[in-house]
Amino acid sequence: MSVPLSVLDLVSIPEGSTAREAIASSMSAAKTADRLGYTRLWFAEHHNTANLAASATGQLIGHAASATERIRVGSGGVMLPNHAPLMVAEEYGTLANIHGDRIDLGLGRAPGTDMMTARALSRSSAEPQEFAQNIYDLQGWFSEGTARSMQIASAVSAGTEVPIWVLGSTVNGASIAGQLGLPFSVASHFAPDQLDDAIRVYRSSFTADAPTAQIDEPYVLAGINVMVADSDAEAEREFTSVGQMFADVSRGRSRRIQPPVDPAEARGLDNPMLSIKAVGSPQTAVRQLAEFVERTGADELITTTYAYDPAVRERSLRLLAENWF
Repeated sequence: MSVPLSVLDLVSIPEGSTAREAIASSMSAAKTADRLGYTRLWFAEHHNTANLAASATGQLIGHAASATERIRVGSGGVMLPNHAPLMVAEEYGTLANIHGDRIDLGLGRAPGTDMMTARALSRSSAEPQEFAQNIYDLQGWFSEGTARSMQIASAVSAGTEVPIWVLGSTVNGASIAGQLGLPFSVASHFAPDQLDDAIRVYRSSFTADAPTAQIDEPYVLAGINVMVADSDAEAEREFTSVGQMFADVSRGRSRRIQPPVDPAEARGLDNPMLSIKAVGSPQTAVRQLAEFVERTGADELITTTYAYDPAVRERSLRLLAENWF
């Protein structure tokens, strides 16, 4: 297939495992994705979540970039309201200076956590205009100049030109990305309701001559849940670990990633938030991915794969790559 594939990693922690072990498994998967030809590896930011170790994304990116050779590594994303924009510029500028032109900076407006934790983390505004202004400033710090709203320079980020992406799940985020002339990553893997409208708004509002524009035409990176196994039945069984995780969220239950169960016994695990998925044998998963590309016209897909057993995840990555690239 001509559409590139990438990987979104939330560094999931299986039941009976630790954050240390989850990070080690994540780095092993990073090496696998690098070797198999995936385009980029992004880490998401989450807080106060018992089953995910993806909180300090910059640390994970640096570790993964050191463990790989070719794949682009970045954030999917940095939840900008949790951070001071200057600190983000300095952190990602440092990463670019260490690892060269392999670093991406995806920015989101959501807190990536509950409201109580968001208040504890809050450093900047999620309001659209201020979010856009913070992107202007970040671009200034990544160029040879200063921030656009203040005369502050950043020696460590100046000239690195780290690519900036806007992440979103609604038409609001899509409009911001389009008006700024930036690539748009749509979170359809957990928020599918506005997928088609968001892509339409992004493309119709795209402004190539905006002062912040980094690309000449719209570029959509769409998220999709993936589990590939030797058979449809095996893949569907492994995918019940994801269903249990989302059911726990809706019930306010805090557990680590659970072992898969028999799909016939997995009542209440059909979550509409997981409707964008490719689950099955290689033939089935490739067909579902191709149908998703046809529906969205996505320029690139970013796959999310949760598994209780890290070896199952790596096998899924390999089976998909062998049948897609």
